[in-house]
Formats: sequence, structure tokens, C-alpha cells
Amino acid sequence: MKKQSGFTLIELVVVIVILGILAATAFPRFINLQRDARVAKLRALEGAMQSAVAMVHGTALARAGQGAVNNCTLPANGNGGTGVAMEGSTAAQAKCITVTYFYPADALAGIAKAALTVPTAAVTGTPTVVELNLQGYSYSAANGMMVQSGTGGYVATCAVPYTASGLGGVPTIGPVDFSGC
Repeated sequence: MKKQSGFTLIELVVVIVILGILAATAFPRFINLQRDARVAKLRALEGAMQSAVAMVHGTALARAGQGAVNNCTLPANGNGGTGVAMEGSTAAQAKCITVTYFYPADALAGIAKAALTVPTAAVTGTPTVVELNLQGYSYSAANGMMVQSGTGGYVATCAVPYTASGLGGVPTIGPVDFSGC
């Protein structure tokens, strides 16, 4: 009787299982999850902006024309002054959110200050563009708030635009631009 050479069924199954395990661990490295992460961050920013608009609007309606509250003043018409004070104010005007007709202004001292928690060294508590960049955000008055990524030299241009309201209007958040993510 001749001795046959080859692989047994068990050896083939073991090799297939090992290849499956290797493929399962290597597969996520080949999938680009960075876009999904940027889109999720954009959605979170959109939600934070919507929440900030609601909180600032309610606070502005309650405090308009009441004089200084935590060193922040807001005239009765809801426009101008130093803005409205949000909770946690420690230094003079550190948390005064700039408002335009009872809503956060489309400025760093407005919506960016109200919607984002950015550790800031500024005396006014208003984040700077550099501080926003360190948190993965960018701000442009023309483009609204943008999410960017600093990995591999790639910079995303996906954005959540914010436009402050005029007299009697509500601000516009969005539509979110996912095209550059």
C-alpha cells in the first residue's frame, strides 16, 4: 500500500479558522472609520448648538432688562449689552454669552462659547480659534462651525452652519454639510 500525502480535513479546518481570526483582526484596519467619526462629531455639535440655543434663549427671555446678573447685562429688547450669564460664572463676564435678539450671536463669544466646552485661558472665557482647533473644531463667520481632523494632514471641511436671528426671528442651525467629511 502506497502512503498518501496531503492535508487532513482537521488540518484544513484549523488553517481556515486561523485565517478567519487574522482577517477579523486586520479587517477594521482596512475600513476607514474616520469619516464616520467626523460625521458623529458633527451630529454631536449640531445637538450641542440646538441645546445651547434653547438654554440661552430661555435665560435671555428671563433676564432681559433685569440689570446686571453675574456682571452680565441684557437690555429689554434682547440685543446688545454684555449678554446673558450662564451658570458657573466665576470671574466677571467670564460666562456672558453674546446675544442677538434673545439668541446666541454667530460669534465666538456667542454660539461657540455657549455650545462648546473649551478650556480657555482668555479672561472673558471666550474660546479663541486656536483653542477651538486644539479641540478639533474650526470657526469661520462665513462657514459656521466646522469639524476638522488633524491626522495625516487631512483637514475635513464638513460644517454645521449657524446664522443668528434678526429681530423676531429664530437662528438657523444647518443644514449640516457632510460633503467634506
